[in-house]
Amino acid sequence: MTDIDILDEYSPELITRREAVARVAVLLGGVALIGGSALITGCRTEKTTVAFTPFTPDEVAYLDEIADTILPTTSTPGAKAAKTGEFMARMVTDSYHDEDQKIFREGMRKLDDASKDKNGGKTFMLATPDQRLALLKTLDKEQADFSAKQRLDGLKRSKEFLAQGVQENAPKTESKEATVASTEPPNRYFRMMKELSLLGYFTSEIGCNQAQVYEESPGKYEPCIPYKPGQKAYAGHA
Repeated sequence: MTDIDILDEYSPELITRREAVARVAVLLGGVALIGGSALITGCRTEKTTVAFTPFTPDEVAYLDEIADTILPTTSTPGAKAAKTGEFMARMVTDSYHDEDQKIFREGMRKLDDASKDKNGGKTFMLATPDQRLALLKTLDKEQADFSAKQRLDGLKRSKEFLAQGVQENAPKTESKEATVASTEPPNRYFRMMKELSLLGYFTSEIGCNQAQVYEESPGKYEPCIPYKPGQKAYAGHA
């Protein structure tokens, strides 16, 4: 599944991961995944305007370290052991639209620049594990704070829009308050990296068999299964 030769000749591959996408969305707090529709349908976007540029082995290794910082080895192997970097590279290439692909690729550079600024000129690959984790936590918090504010602002605008419609006794199809364009979220590239790290890891053989409990299906229906606090979750079937 993630054991892919990134340098092989490019060919279309169908990806059926509806359940996996839904589960990762839950892990991310219920937000929709970037490129989610493409991930669910398994359709790749025809690159009619942008030439295909494969990820280099160094770039895949870089993505492995990012994913492994998010999902490190604990009592079970981490994201690097599951070859999540290869999965991320393939998904960006096959499933992301040109604009999102560009954001992701530029984000790899931005992450290195952020690491240099924060860690005395060290790139992400040269930073210590603690420095890497601190940086990713900062990026994650900035993105999460922005998303929370956007949700609150959107709810406020919706209430104002509805109240205005009631007062004027006429439904409105347009409203300045209701149609204010949201600004570009900070660190959008990192959200992409986090999503793909989770999706790649928890749909890998290691993620399904060691980080979770995998039960092959079809099987008999079990309406009530004993569960102990702290027990691993059961892996879904994509």
